[in-house]
Amino acid sequence: MRPDHDPAADELPVSSEQTPVADADTTEVIDADPIESDSQSWARAWRDIRDGFRQRELWLSLGWQDIKQRYRRSVLGPFWITIATGVQATAIGILYAALLGQPLTDYLPYVAVGLIVWNVINASILEGADVFVANEGLIKQLPSALSVHVYRLVWRQILFFAHNLLIYFVVLALFGVWRDLHWTVVFAIPALVLLFLNAMWVSVLFGIFSTRYRDIAPILGSMTLMLFVLTPVMWNTNSLREQGGQVAERARLAEVVPTYHYLEIVRAPLLGDDQKLYHWAIVGAITVVGWIAAAIALRQYRSRVPYWV
Repeated sequence: MRPDHDPAADELPVSSEQTPVADADTTEVIDADPIESDSQSWARAWRDIRDGFRQRELWLSLGWQDIKQRYRRSVLGPFWITIATGVQATAIGILYAALLGQPLTDYLPYVAVGLIVWNVINASILEGADVFVANEGLIKQLPSALSVHVYRLVWRQILFFAHNLLIYFVVLALFGVWRDLHWTVVFAIPALVLLFLNAMWVSVLFGIFSTRYRDIAPILGSMTLMLFVLTPVMWNTNSLREQGGQVAERARLAEVVPTYHYLEIVRAPLLGDDQKLYHWAIVGAITVVGWIAAAIALRQYRSRVPYWV
């Protein structure tokens, strides 16, 4: 027994003021409002998107470094992106214009702009599915919002698109496309905003589930190849409608493919073609539904991604 120990202290009753403290703690845990818990989960998902945007110095730098790293020690650097797309558009334009009997001055600009837009769609799906797996090291070591990697991917695609846009200006000058343009060309700006907004939710949604289920990425690879064939990138729906009859009716099947509508809202104003309102309505509806699905996935599985990668 310690010399300073008071035996009477062992017989002291527990103070009544201490009991409510334990009861209050217990009550707070047991009676926690599930609605408040859900609200905090939604808040965390929104905070991730907001904080990721605020860390723009990080993802702007990383996105630019991705391009520099890919073309390191190259004389032309990122302009190889433009050259590769330009050569592809020229080869396809010349070949298919002859096979389909289309005027080269009309068909090659159509294919060139279609390929530029399709490259964004294709990369958003394929690279979006791999966005978290490819950044495993940063996710585990860098204390940043999960959306930083999505912003980085979309920023990289914007840079690729900007380089490929040089092809459009060359086509504009060489083939006289500028004569067909009118004030509706400004609609290409909101169309591009919608395109990259969709690239974000696609990256969030497919990225999360592809991290959990690794079979999704190869499935998406096969799906994008199929979509490229079904989407009128190299063939024109107008030429089919002009033939009339059953051929014109079959051209409507292209409207079932979602990527067709994304292609049209960007390509039509850039080439001075007539725009259809229903293309914008369909893209807008898909954007809203896609972001709702992405928000739910981010709320439910955001905290598990670091364990899945």
